Amino acid sequence: MSKQPSLFVAHGAPLLAVQQDSYTAFLEKYADALPERPAAIVSITAHWDVPGQLISRRELNGTYHDFGGFPEPLYKLRYDAPGDIGLSDRIAELLASAGVASSFDDSRGLDHGTWVPLLRMFPNADIPVVALSVHSRGTPEHQYRIGRALEPLRNDNILIVASGGLVHNFAYLEWDRGMGVEPQGVPWAMEFDEWIRERVEGWRLGELMAYDRLAPHASAAVPPRAREHFVPLFYAMGAADSTRQAERKYQGYQVGSLSLNFYEFY
Repeated sequence: MSKQPSLFVAHGAPLLAVQQDSYTAFLEKYADALPERPAAIVSITAHWDVPGQLISRRELNGTYHDFGGFPEPLYKLRYDAPGDIGLSDRIAELLASAGVASSFDDSRGLDHGTWVPLLRMFPNADIPVVALSVHSRGTPEHQYRIGRALEPLRNDNILIVASGGLVHNFAYLEWDRGMGVEPQGVPWAMEFDEWIRERVEGWRLGELMAYDRLAPHASAAVPPRAREHFVPLFYAMGAADSTRQAERKYQGYQVGSLSLNFYEFY
């Protein structure tokens, strides 16, 4: 049985579900190159931001179209992947062993932070998916600890996908550039992303966890009151704490500063 990596995956704008570009091609190619088809996927999604810790627990997931103002075909897309009740229960046990209380949610469908990247990576929606919420107001140390509690799952061919985006601030998007994916963004966003890359790949946790004070342009890249897209990085890193190996596999941009980052932790 293969050991799966832990991933931080930028999900960008929902249009990534239908457009063809270098990032969607990368996602499809990456999934094909995994050592083995995952037995299940644990998705930690920026679009489920609540205090505490919630775990989806369903036999069959629905599709949650949690966005507005996009072309009608997007709202007809479905990603009704199966759930895995046993995996949901195991996650709750792992978290409890780490001193983290959790609760189940059996009503919420998969939001676009989960289904947009998974649609490109595993389009048949036939791999069981269990979704986890994030707590963006929690400390980075707590977020990392939750990820670390999940690390044993990787030994059982379970892929951990933390979905968000490192630079994600609607106030700075340059809409006139369109939604196409570009290799470079505006200079300040690229400077922030590069600062993060150096510390992720060097596993400089102390500096990363103080990014809001140390990183250049941190308040523009990660609005202090809207950190939900950034914090999945700490969950993904925690799930690789025993090895602490990281590599940025893809970097691109939409609308100037919306960064599309893909990190593999192995």
